[in-house]
Amino acid sequence: MSLIDPAILSKAQSWLDGNVDAETKASIQKLIAENPTELVDSFYQDLEFGTGGLRGLMGVGTNRMNVYTVGMATQGLANYLLQCFPGEKIKVAITHDSRINNTLFAKTTADVLTANGITVMYFREMRPTPMLSFAVRHYGCKSGVMITASHNPKEYNGYKAYWEDGAQVVSPHDNNIIKEVQKITSFDQVNWNKNDELIHYIEEDFDAIYLEKVKGLSLAKAEIQAQKSIPIVFSPIHGASGKMVPAALKAFGFDNIHVVKEQIEPDGTFPTVIYPNPEEAEALTLSIELGKKVGAELVLACDPDGDRYAAVVPNEKGEFELLNGNQTGTLLSYYLLSRWKESGKLDGKQFMVNTIVTTELINEIAGGFGVKCFNVLTGFKNIAAIIRDLEGKETYIGGGEESYGYLVGDFVRDKDGVSACAMVAEVIAYYKSQGKNVFQVLAEIYNQFEFYKESLISVTKKGKDGAEQIQKLMADFRTNPPKEMNGSEVVKIVDVKNSTITHVQSGKVENLDMDKSNVMQFYLEDGSKISARPSGTEPKIKYYFSVHAPLADPMDYRKVEAQLVDKLEGLRAYFS
Repeated sequence: MSLIDPAILSKAQSWLDGNVDAETKASIQKLIAENPTELVDSFYQDLEFGTGGLRGLMGVGTNRMNVYTVGMATQGLANYLLQCFPGEKIKVAITHDSRINNTLFAKTTADVLTANGITVMYFREMRPTPMLSFAVRHYGCKSGVMITASHNPKEYNGYKAYWEDGAQVVSPHDNNIIKEVQKITSFDQVNWNKNDELIHYIEEDFDAIYLEKVKGLSLAKAEIQAQKSIPIVFSPIHGASGKMVPAALKAFGFDNIHVVKEQIEPDGTFPTVIYPNPEEAEALTLSIELGKKVGAELVLACDPDGDRYAAVVPNEKGEFELLNGNQTGTLLSYYLLSRWKESGKLDGKQFMVNTIVTTELINEIAGGFGVKCFNVLTGFKNIAAIIRDLEGKETYIGGGEESYGYLVGDFVRDKDGVSACAMVAEVIAYYKSQGKNVFQVLAEIYNQFEFYKESLISVTKKGKDGAEQIQKLMADFRTNPPKEMNGSEVVKIVDVKNSTITHVQSGKVENLDMDKSNVMQFYLEDGSKISARPSGTEPKIKYYFSVHAPLADPMDYRKVEAQLVDKLEGLRAYFS
């Protein structure tokens, strides 16, 4: 015990002395006696709201997801809501996905809110994140809570807090909520005296309201009717979208939908995958197998909370190929802008939004159509903030991020895997009606603008030491930045945290007009771009790589791609 930091022991003892259940106390005592390393990781810090809200491993302690950390976070949220809306009737919408303890954490959230006199709009059944976002706006709520850890491993859970615009909380609300939570130094300061009379259930009839909005996004009803029987495979990967994505596809007009039966049932242990992440090809194995069996022209999947989506399509060799988030974002953006232009709706008052680690090709496409494209920090809440700021002034068409998130229209204020799946299916049907497949369309886009290719690696560390290693790595990038990578000189460095743009050769430093964030970007002489971004919710750093080259002829698509892949591999090796 003497090897454990006294401050951490003191935090653990406060739980032992506090009003927590016997099982939790026994677990803490066992950690003290048998696993001091795990004890340190469980108590060395408090969970904080990052780009994904409150998220962490489930277990005992201040750095874990459990009923006490959820209760304390909710009390902080309740206190802040009561400060912001004095004398008003406050409503908060709550739902969850399929993760372990999700009902427990959602009910804990509802109980603490009702104990504080706040009305709760509680989904009777689990529903995807975009429906929670829509419900906040539809029911006039001041806030919303989604219990999910998105695509993280099964050991994780989380708590996404939303504001009255239906978007995840941003500054100053996120920081102010944290301050309120930090004021709670004892479990006795959490009001646990629930009032079930303040819980109102959101029933299945809400599904039809949401689906009608999704259906209104369609821009190709005739083309879908002509291609309505194309075989489409879908998997919710044991998550919350198993009902809504097939319903959205049917609402668009598709009638040949095959759902992966092994993954249709919600299950927080995610028994058929290593990680429930549609970005990983392994998670799509069963979906692709079914796709081959039924001759699918499109395979779709969503992560457990249904905000991210993935698309797999047959390539020119007839092999199923997973499109990355940049490719699907490119297709959706190009399709939306093309259709808006064809219908004469582009009048200079529309806009798109892109994140700084997503392909710059989307910026080029928007510019080619004369449409503004805003670039924001990673996190869909930053896209939603632009939509909110321009609401009533300009019209949002679409936007997204490379991590398989996209939003068409603005009735939802978070990425929406449900509507994105339906729109991707529409894109397939529309271009098929013109005799084109996805890769022919991409080649045309690359030929018109330029060929961009992206890649990503994530380096994960563990615990307190891992978090410190990542912080040191970012500090080293700032104090001793690399001069060259992959044989090409670094010509420009963007430091989002310090709001600077440094032109290396001249030494000129410009101010960066963007919210601060711990992100570094390196631009190379050969046009390559590398972004380094630590995760806000776990000890992980992500490196995003982007390379590009002109495409003289669409027929050169795969040849140039192979050259760019070689360049990407060189960059990956540098950072691996």
